[in-house]
Amino acid sequence: MALRASVTKKVFEFNFTARTSRGRMKNRVSWFIRLWNDANPDVFGLGECAPLQGLSIDDKPDYEEVMNGVVARVDELNLSGNTLLQDAAGIVPAGFPSILFGLETALLDLKNGGKRLIFENSFSASKPIPINGLVWMGDLDEMLQQASIKIEEGFRCIKIKVGGLNFEKECDILNYIRKKYFREDITLRLDANGAFKTEEALYKLYDLSRYKIHSIEQPIKPRQPELEELCRKSPIPVALDEEMIGVQSAEAKKELLSKVKPQYVIVKPSLHGGIRGTQEWISIAESMNIGWWITSALESNIGLNAICQLTANYSVSIPQGLGTGALYDNNFESPLEVKKGEIFYNPKLSWNLEEFFEA
Repeated sequence: MALRASVTKKVFEFNFTARTSRGRMKNRVSWFIRLWNDANPDVFGLGECAPLQGLSIDDKPDYEEVMNGVVARVDELNLSGNTLLQDAAGIVPAGFPSILFGLETALLDLKNGGKRLIFENSFSASKPIPINGLVWMGDLDEMLQQASIKIEEGFRCIKIKVGGLNFEKECDILNYIRKKYFREDITLRLDANGAFKTEEALYKLYDLSRYKIHSIEQPIKPRQPELEELCRKSPIPVALDEEMIGVQSAEAKKELLSKVKPQYVIVKPSLHGGIRGTQEWISIAESMNIGWWITSALESNIGLNAICQLTANYSVSIPQGLGTGALYDNNFESPLEVKKGEIFYNPKLSWNLEEFFEA
């Protein structure tokens, strides 16, 4: 039985105005690798390849061409159904982590019977994972409304994107949340997406620290020499995100973390090296006593499901960034559900993947 592959492209439409400091997103494009054994084509593994426009290292004009090349190579190699994760790295060209993640996911899914079971663990057995509620950029009233809704829905960890509004207004939002919900134990995380100017960053972090902030992701743009000093002096723990994009070898990862010494790293499989790359980042971070959490990169429910199951391979003690399944009008129906600040796999619900069965 030889492996066969195909690719399907899908455009997902946001059901709200998605804004970050990098600009507005109206839709999101993903490619899906479908793998099956030629003797049993009705059983297939499925993986999502989803580069983030303007951010991912593999957001390149020839992405679709490379994607088709990977599918063709799977057919040419006549691989068996026992193909392992390490084989995926030899099929996907270097520098395309989102394609690698999709192929790894499809391989594991097929190996486990084509049931969207990537890892058999507590999450696939319906144990929930705590997650943060995400507040997107908007005007003052919009962001306050988002935060209030998330807290009323049961989230106890709120992540707020900053750097797009007037700084004083962003402080007003944080002040409002702290005053209105002072009786509740709300954890606040911030994500600047590199928006702060280097000469202003430390001053702003001291201002923000008045609001008991858990951490701030990527306060300044990647590859800035000031980041090392910022991590050392910041009154708010700093988490690396964009800084890690494109850092591929274990040696380079160790060098980055030992030099910058962040308090946390945020790992996204589609951006940071797929499943094996994620595992390597976490292993290196833990060896240096650096905290971490895993975040999806706006994937559909296919990719999100795989990331949740990967996350559940670890002992999770803090909220993860896995609450992105309700972003799209045309997402796949799935067993993933979010309730009271947790995501879980509801076995009473089903996947609706008819378009892949028709492929």
